[in-house]
Amino acid sequence: MPIAFTTRGTNIPVTRVNSVITIISVVGARPNFMKVAPIARAFKQYGDVRHMIVHTGQHYDAAMSDVFFRDLEIPEPDIFLGVGSGSHAEQTAKVMTAFERVLADVRPDAVIVVGDVNSTLACSIVCAKAGVPVAHVEAGLRSFDRTMPEEINRLVTDAVADWLFVSEPSGVQNLKREGAADDKVFFVGNVMIDTLVLFRTRKPAPPVLERLGLNKSGYVLTTMHRPGNVDTRESLGRLMTLLTALALKIPVVFPMHPRTKKMLQSFGLLEVLPEQCLVTEPLGYGEFITLCEHAACIVTDSGGIQEEATYLGVPCITLRTNTERPVTVTEGTNTLMGDRFDDVAAMVDEIVNGKAVHGTIPELWDGLASERIAEILYKKLSGTHV
Repeated sequence: MPIAFTTRGTNIPVTRVNSVITIISVVGARPNFMKVAPIARAFKQYGDVRHMIVHTGQHYDAAMSDVFFRDLEIPEPDIFLGVGSGSHAEQTAKVMTAFERVLADVRPDAVIVVGDVNSTLACSIVCAKAGVPVAHVEAGLRSFDRTMPEEINRLVTDAVADWLFVSEPSGVQNLKREGAADDKVFFVGNVMIDTLVLFRTRKPAPPVLERLGLNKSGYVLTTMHRPGNVDTRESLGRLMTLLTALALKIPVVFPMHPRTKKMLQSFGLLEVLPEQCLVTEPLGYGEFITLCEHAACIVTDSGGIQEEATYLGVPCITLRTNTERPVTVTEGTNTLMGDRFDDVAAMVDEIVNGKAVHGTIPELWDGLASERIAEILYKKLSGTHV
């Protein structure tokens, strides 16, 4: 007979057909890999858990995906959907259609979605309609900017998810303000930091500085990919002017996102950078984290890098007007610069001259978030109350 019971904090019945608990974790884009990797490892301690990885293929490029599976020792995906690119609506619809078939075939006891990409939203909606409990890792993060597609994905995912795993205190506050029940919300820490801690303690640093001819604290690391910074000739031109100004003073390392490279090529701007700006292909996790750790500072528009810089104690200048990770500003090393590109060079000069922002590591960013998540889900799905 199937074992049926009700999850705490939700009225959705959970039915298991045997003694094995089947959990699917969804990855769709590069940032998801760093979040799922420690979760996959954490479930290995539970002998009656079958943990599967479904790769939607939302962003698929060997340099952006395969290398991360190797670096992070993630098992090969059990299922690859290969949905590819498209508009937000097209991509979300393709993921929903493909993932619905996965649910019918696998019949998981729960699905874990991470972050805020289109695959996160799509799989959450499919689960909610199919009656499959869904856990959202990195729940509650808010930029309060609904022009960002990621913000819509976060809001909808949190509204339909059954368990909300939060990485920083602002997430708990946001979810309570939005009416989430207390017994659905768990402040567990940051799974991105789990991956970072494991890498730094178990892996030798790759010789990327030597390969690129760099000295520790002797370069600026930059990444840019958000539409507001790279989708128009005007914004990209301003960015190239900034990087040129920086590179004439200190080497700039620019691992280039495929989207950014495509836009630079389309506007004929790729050739304007000076040779002191070292443009590279996307890097593996190990090389990139090594560059982060030893940079004088980081200039970025990424959300995850704000967190990694905070943990590593490296000054981070974020070219955005908002952040869904405010703890990186209030406690960490992150500074929001908005569109004040002209002020960035002066701030980099101050940092290089010893006037860097000094932060602290936020609460529960200790490398154990994934273990907390696995324990909570195991107890929920095995019928043991938390």
